[in-house]
Amino acid sequence: MSGRDPSTGEADLEWCYEAVQGVSRTFALTVDVLDEPMSSHICLGYLLCRVADTVEDAGHVPPAAQTELLSTYDAVLDPEDSTEVEEFRAAVDEWIPEESERNADWEVVARSPTVIATFLSLPEDVRRAIVPPVREMVDGMAMFVERHADAGGLRIDDRAELEQYCYYAAGTVGNLITNLLTRADVDDERVRRLYDTAEEFGLLLQLVNVSKDVYDDYEAENNVYIPAEWLDDEGVDQDAIVDPENRESSARVVDRTAEHAHSFLDDAQAYLETMPLEHGNTMAAWSVPYLLAVGTLRELRSQPEDALTETGVKVSRQEVFAVMSAASETGRDSLAELRETIAKKPFHRVSGVAE
Repeated sequence: MSGRDPSTGEADLEWCYEAVQGVSRTFALTVDVLDEPMSSHICLGYLLCRVADTVEDAGHVPPAAQTELLSTYDAVLDPEDSTEVEEFRAAVDEWIPEESERNADWEVVARSPTVIATFLSLPEDVRRAIVPPVREMVDGMAMFVERHADAGGLRIDDRAELEQYCYYAAGTVGNLITNLLTRADVDDERVRRLYDTAEEFGLLLQLVNVSKDVYDDYEAENNVYIPAEWLDDEGVDQDAIVDPENRESSARVVDRTAEHAHSFLDDAQAYLETMPLEHGNTMAAWSVPYLLAVGTLRELRSQPEDALTETGVKVSRQEVFAVMSAASETGRDSLAELRETIAKKPFHRVSGVAE
């Protein structure tokens, strides 16, 4: 990856902001309530990750080709490697859907030269903070694709492998955020506390996704992240996880996965309560996804079988707006109280919260 390109214009950053809106509603909420320069740093860091994530999730790309594409992309990100993004773009071209059939994720892959060029316009210390966690994510994804190549999709074996996957998918993002936040003068004890809990913040969010997206992960991507050993305890084969006759048994395993996600709430909250509000960072940017994860866990524990059907599990739009409003008006001292309230009932239905 070559150095900074001063010719990259504002229009490219504007496109990157629009792209985040298309690929992730949750992350778009985060980017929207960050201030500059953190907003653009997180936006571009996320899009770098999203390119790799789209390749890893591509069921129509053979595992060997996925691994090769991820390897090429890693070389593009390596500041010591001369591989240019155009080489990755040429290699991935045959797998990108036609423009009329292309979703937002594949549009980001198609425009990966724009993402890289805009990223290279960032200050060098910002790039040094972002690149190592992204490359660790890319390498981890390639490892998982290769490990499960014979299955034609990911099939997580046990809790240890589930946590390992969630680390590469999201724990690395926690470290990326922390790298950005600790570039300033942050005392050693605070830095230690941040890095001790950053991965858990990412693991919480990813485990919530694993728990709520079982149906879509299996039907759309042929991936089963619910561990085989937990399904075996209920007599369910991974390839039959969404079969109607297994609904009750599979739902118990979804609930078990959600319970495991719940175990990361305390550390994730500690991370938020410790993070410095520097470089345009805001508490609302990260407390919103945290509190929405609390709400999603509430819904999962109430109706785990919905994660096994097209119905899916999610919090309502009304609750999202209510949480966003509360997060924008309160600070870190209110996190514990908000968490307790949202864990009990939808936040927009709480007395005193506007619909």
